[in-house]
Amino acid sequence: MIYVVSDLHGCYEKYQNLLKTVSLGDVDTLYVLGDVIDRGDGGIEILFDMRSRPNVRPLIGNHESLALGAMKRILRDSLDERAVSKTKAGVLWRMSDGEPTIQAFCALTRDRQQAIVDYIESFGIYEELTVNSRKFHLSHTLPSYDPAIPIHDVTFLEFLFGEVDYTKVYASDTLFVTGHTPTGLIDPASAGRIWRGNHHIAIDCGAVFGHPLGCLCLDTLEEIYIE
Repeated sequence: MIYVVSDLHGCYEKYQNLLKTVSLGDVDTLYVLGDVIDRGDGGIEILFDMRSRPNVRPLIGNHESLALGAMKRILRDSLDERAVSKTKAGVLWRMSDGEPTIQAFCALTRDRQQAIVDYIESFGIYEELTVNSRKFHLSHTLPSYDPAIPIHDVTFLEFLFGEVDYTKVYASDTLFVTGHTPTGLIDPASAGRIWRGNHHIAIDCGAVFGHPLGCLCLDTLEEIYIE
């Protein structure tokens, strides 16, 4: 089976419960659509767990992209938590709810810090695949719809910081699975639940804000929720 989850934001227990609920085995694949870190305090633990599993496929989110510059600065200059907070990269990271991850990253040994940096640098930007004759596009987010711009020409930053236009059909033969925007902001009635419409499937259910963690099985389109 192929599963997709997004915006874990440090919710380590929900992540572990998801792995147990779907009984993720060697023949299964779990795509994680970015924003593993920040806000919650278990982001670094989740990254190390993901790194140990060859069948977990990470795609980058805006929080990983923003943190990466500060992580590299910490490594290069051997900065502690207080010192990194005085750098521009550190200030931006902290303003993006990065405090729990800053603390956890600074507490690591240099070798483990390097391992996290190397792992994040290996993250993909998007994935396109066909499952049971359905075409899927997976990414953290997408820019507002512009039919004049093919999806393959979208810039890296638009894949991280864009705001999906959920009222538009981007491609009639493809289901676009994204995170980034909590579903309650798309439709208040969908808070804590996966939202579907116009060939979009939005799976950020706002787990770090007390809602369930939402996961989609691409083989069956089953929705899985972890309280």
